[in-house]
Amino acid sequence: MYRYDEFDAAFVASRNAQFANQVARRLDGSLSEDEFRPIRLRNGVYLQLHAYMLRIAIPYGTLSAKQMRVLAQIGAKFDKGYGHFTTRQNIQFNWIKLIDVPQILAELAEVSMHCIQTSGNCIRNVTADHFAGIAKDEIADPRPIAELIRQWSTEHPEFLYLPRKFKIAVTGASADRAVIRAHDIGIQIIDDVKRGIGFRIYAGGGLGRTPVIGKIIKEFVTHEKLLGYLEAVLRVYNSEGRRDNKYKARIKILVNETGLEEFIKQVEAEYAISDTSSVDVDADEIARINAYFALPKLLGRSETKYDAALNDSAFADFAKYNTILHKIDGYVATTISLKPIGGIPGDATSTQMLAIADLADKYSSGEIRITHHQNIVFPHVPKDDLPDLWAALGALGLATANIGLISDIIACPGLDYCALATARSIPIAQEISKRFADLEKQAEIGNISINISGCINACAHHHIGNIGILGLEKSGRENYQITIGGDATLDMALGERLGPGIDAEDVPDTIERIINRYLHLREEGEEFIDTYRRLGIEHFRVAFANQGQILSEDL
Repeated sequence: MYRYDEFDAAFVASRNAQFANQVARRLDGSLSEDEFRPIRLRNGVYLQLHAYMLRIAIPYGTLSAKQMRVLAQIGAKFDKGYGHFTTRQNIQFNWIKLIDVPQILAELAEVSMHCIQTSGNCIRNVTADHFAGIAKDEIADPRPIAELIRQWSTEHPEFLYLPRKFKIAVTGASADRAVIRAHDIGIQIIDDVKRGIGFRIYAGGGLGRTPVIGKIIKEFVTHEKLLGYLEAVLRVYNSEGRRDNKYKARIKILVNETGLEEFIKQVEAEYAISDTSSVDVDADEIARINAYFALPKLLGRSETKYDAALNDSAFADFAKYNTILHKIDGYVATTISLKPIGGIPGDATSTQMLAIADLADKYSSGEIRITHHQNIVFPHVPKDDLPDLWAALGALGLATANIGLISDIIACPGLDYCALATARSIPIAQEISKRFADLEKQAEIGNISINISGCINACAHHHIGNIGILGLEKSGRENYQITIGGDATLDMALGERLGPGIDAEDVPDTIERIINRYLHLREEGEEFIDTYRRLGIEHFRVAFANQGQILSEDL
């Protein structure tokens, strides 16, 4: 992983000192809340329903065991003993006192972490595939590119006050595990027969109030010219994006209102007149950054202990659902589910985080990944060590075998914490996971995603869940819209609404009827999304419409 150099360290220290002064001025009344608000947001500090929330950047979802220990300590010292991992591979602490923020930032800086640009109308944390560098279907590791973009975008003087926030994601594999088409800019590493490895650029994606799937704006860009091209895109957006209406200010609106062809024409024109010499990347710089992401020295290992452990059905389930094969024989990448049955999706206690750090040192070369599914990955686990790791995780309540199954629910904090939320997400997720607690039943249902957002901002990406749940307020009650057919892959699709909103207490029953309908309609081996695509939404509206009734196929 990338390590701060002297410039990085000095920059963060200076920025922290500046913000500490600004916090002191807010606390003594020299700065009003209106004056302080844009300052705190640029430093990851939100004012939520009950307290301040601090969002800490985890660039492209990669962190060390040492960094995880500091996060655990922050949760224990300054919060209520836990943290919440987000769909942007960051971590949030929801009960922070403003007076403590400068000390927290100082402790983060000691391990090369910060909160810069985790909020505000700027380029946010760059996300990437959580299996970067280890997946067998990978063309190239996307993290060096994400790091390059991080360095370029941090405090970029031209892009600190964009029309709205701006999100970039990078994937380097044939399967998109970074949801690039739901981002303002999505970057796909490709291997062109004639031109070699380069990048396909998508733009104009985004969810929220106006969900839009990103479109290709450039089929191929070289390493050298990537940043120059991104600057051209940002300049067009910064110049032409709307600032009169925050709901119309994202680049997706600009692309749609301008028209794709005209938008591409404007970007190409901007790129043609731009002097990119200051951001063009030479081979030496690419090699320098790549070196930070080299695989650790992984020695050949036996698999005899692993093979014997598979006789234990519980371990076999964990190995089946929570691991993928590594590029290096004898190793697996292991996903630690933060979705225990009845738990809060994405939450981890300080005790758990400390233990995860120790286990990462012991079993994963000290490296940890955060997924946009709100789970944790140990990328380099020897197969023969997996039984011991599984046992240790079990003692921590972290051995739930459910990755990709119906209880692996993505959910935002919702109205329990968020000042923008209009409904609760967490209780809905908890009740659904309890409804489908039986692993045998989950296995029967197969691969499926449920995403729950507590407001139209769609932080949980409900639009692209196979089943999406959006909580709204209606006549003083929490009301939930159900969509189906969303897809977060490169074949991205937005879910279709099944019908009118329903009350919170009706959501678990409704989801169960939808699932039963799918089990009745599917062909052998067919996943939920494929059944939906084959038959269409009308076959599922039958299940939705029969509120409080049992369909014949449910019996």
